Amino acid sequence: MTSPSPAAKTSAGGQPATGQEPAALLDMYRITKRFGATVALDEVSLQVDEGSVLALIGENGAGKSTLMKVLSGAHQPDSGSMRLDGQPYAPAGPHEARLAGAGMIYQELNLAPDLSVEDNIMLGQEQSRWGLLSRRAQRQAVTAALDQLGHRDLRPAAIVRTLPVGLQQLVEIARSLVNQARVLVFDEPTSSLTRHDTLHLFEVIRRLRDQGLGIIYISHYLEEIREVCDRYAVLRDGRSVGSGSLSGVSEEQLVSLMVGRSIDELFPQVPHEPGEVLLRVSSLTRRPLPTDVSFEVRRGEIFGIAGLVGAGRTELLRALFGLDAVERGTVEVAGQPTAASPAARIRAGLGFVSEDRKSEGLALTRSIADNLTLSRLSACSRLGFLSLNRQRQAVDHWMQRMQVRAAGQSQPVGELSGGNQQKVAIARVLYQHASILLLDEPTRGIDVGTKAEIYRLMGELARDGHAVIFVSSYLTELLAVCDRIAVMSRGRLRAVRNAADWTSEDIMSIAVAGDEGTADEGTNAGPPPASPAPTGHP
Repeated sequence: MTSPSPAAKTSAGGQPATGQEPAALLDMYRITKRFGATVALDEVSLQVDEGSVLALIGENGAGKSTLMKVLSGAHQPDSGSMRLDGQPYAPAGPHEARLAGAGMIYQELNLAPDLSVEDNIMLGQEQSRWGLLSRRAQRQAVTAALDQLGHRDLRPAAIVRTLPVGLQQLVEIARSLVNQARVLVFDEPTSSLTRHDTLHLFEVIRRLRDQGLGIIYISHYLEEIREVCDRYAVLRDGRSVGSGSLSGVSEEQLVSLMVGRSIDELFPQVPHEPGEVLLRVSSLTRRPLPTDVSFEVRRGEIFGIAGLVGAGRTELLRALFGLDAVERGTVEVAGQPTAASPAARIRAGLGFVSEDRKSEGLALTRSIADNLTLSRLSACSRLGFLSLNRQRQAVDHWMQRMQVRAAGQSQPVGELSGGNQQKVAIARVLYQHASILLLDEPTRGIDVGTKAEIYRLMGELARDGHAVIFVSSYLTELLAVCDRIAVMSRGRLRAVRNAADWTSEDIMSIAVAGDEGTADEGTNAGPPPASPAPTGHP
């Protein structure tokens, strides 16, 4: 086990060993949780002070979700104790936890989309008098909660599905405030937010912190953690391995604590040399998005696509793969036009990894083996019958190549961590012999170590002659990993440059304004550099 840095040393109970500490608002002490022979939490301790924001970080599978499920009452610990607001705390279930003051804001919002803001906030805690619903009392509670968030302008009568994601998230937070929450947990809260909504969420979190709440913030983005958190706690393999003030620890030390080793390269560089044009897209149009998109991608190239949420990046990849019908335009692979259907595009060598791996990218209840081979079962067949032996051999090969951590290839994909699920999704398109990979937000919601593995894999694929189209909202990784970057705005591909010629400010300027005059346009921006210089941290 890697020893924490001096700034990260902890006491035997897992708390910072800094002498006299204030009484914690939340104290989780030596929490242990087992699932059969698996020890998910091994005497984990966590402390959250009043009026502070604690970053809870660790790789996928480190125990963060299990620990928060113990806090929320969804799991009962096998041993250990908790105190909330100075009182013993042992909720029998989520409802009891909410009443006690523990609120959870999950990555996937838990709202009734066809109900109003007011009904969603009060759901399960309706105000009544003489057996009748008291709308007046409810409206007062809802208005007070929205005012606490600085959003009294949000209409309680508005239907939730009509609201943008950022405001829907505020409805979820307001629900916890109506319950008089003392501790709020934010689990990957920015994964579906625009940068504008993310900044606004940070303002809300700071407002709640200043009102004396304790906040637990879970994220894989270290720059977000720096921006909004005061302290950190790191879990690894179900154990507490470090905690302390963020001002006294570097990104490299945090990553080392998370993965148990030093990562020399957060953005591994694999030398590769782009060659001839492999994919040519001409005037691709689908209503409402994309609009008249043309570009080329070379063999051995990582081609990034940046843009805001709603710019049309996902719609472009779906159109390229033949999932959505287009009005006009052509897609050529190695100079040959391809028919506009997923089957034809797969035969032509395209492979698509959806940003929504749970709903579109994987069959969560099916095994790793089924998921990995589903798009090319013919290779595992003999005389029209599935050969389980061939399937096992193929799956063993790709699980080893992708370093998938699992109990075995028969394990349901839904039981894997997010990072390992993503590895299976990518292995599937490689198994189907895709020469052009369409990767839509492939690193979203996965830990730093797995991100580095995926960056390295993309470099290796480019080195071996594949073409990689990489859509991401995370500009740091695009600038560090890609050979060329294109910016989409309002459904159009506005500009293409070598990655070394872009800055984050330039990308955002074009993404927001759609200003075509500030960048070199077209499909031939010159040969990309073989190994762009990394910038920033994941």
